Amino acid sequence: MRLRNIPGAKDAIASSKYVVQEPEKQKGAWSQVFGNQNPVHIEVGMGKGRFIMDMAEKHPEINYVGIEMYDSVLLRALQKMEEREHAGTLPENLVFLRMDARTLPLVFEKGEVGKIYLNFSDPWPKERHAKRRLTSRQFLERYNQILAADGVVEFKTDNKGLFEFSLEEVEKAGWKLLGHTFDLHHDSAMNEGNVMTEYEEKFSSMGNPIYKLIAGR
Repeated sequence: MRLRNIPGAKDAIASSKYVVQEPEKQKGAWSQVFGNQNPVHIEVGMGKGRFIMDMAEKHPEINYVGIEMYDSVLLRALQKMEEREHAGTLPENLVFLRMDARTLPLVFEKGEVGKIYLNFSDPWPKERHAKRRLTSRQFLERYNQILAADGVVEFKTDNKGLFEFSLEEVEKAGWKLLGHTFDLHHDSAMNEGNVMTEYEEKFSSMGNPIYKLIAGR
């Protein structure tokens, strides 16, 4: 369960040097935020940030933007960044945004994002909430507005129902399924270079299979 009301979280986020404030003002100018022309990859719903921090450390040639809408969760990521800074391992190619993913087209210009990561997203199990799922056709349309022509979405989950829904949505949205697996950690091709999230490590250690798909236009 996510704790969404931690005293002082909003103030900590508003004053953090790791968080880009008023990200709408950076639309079309993210290269200036990072000070280079490297590709921009984003993670929507980054949780405590382990995955994207590890990715940023592993791939300094790519700029990363971690997106989270819950203050208390983002605060945990900021604390982890502080720990990395004190340890001398702070990734310079990573910033965070506190925002609702529904407004992505207001923050990124068309073609400005090379890859979108979705990791263990909220399944929103009730059918009436289907459009809130980050792999719904409604969200795929939002991603379409910001992804580069060869850009892709990579999605991982341990929720089979959500995964099957996602496979259907990719097809219904007119996207191309570039790869998928129902058991990531036993699929040598799909698992190559895989960086695990906190949830992934937890669920897989319990014997749960991890599902993954890669989709493009």
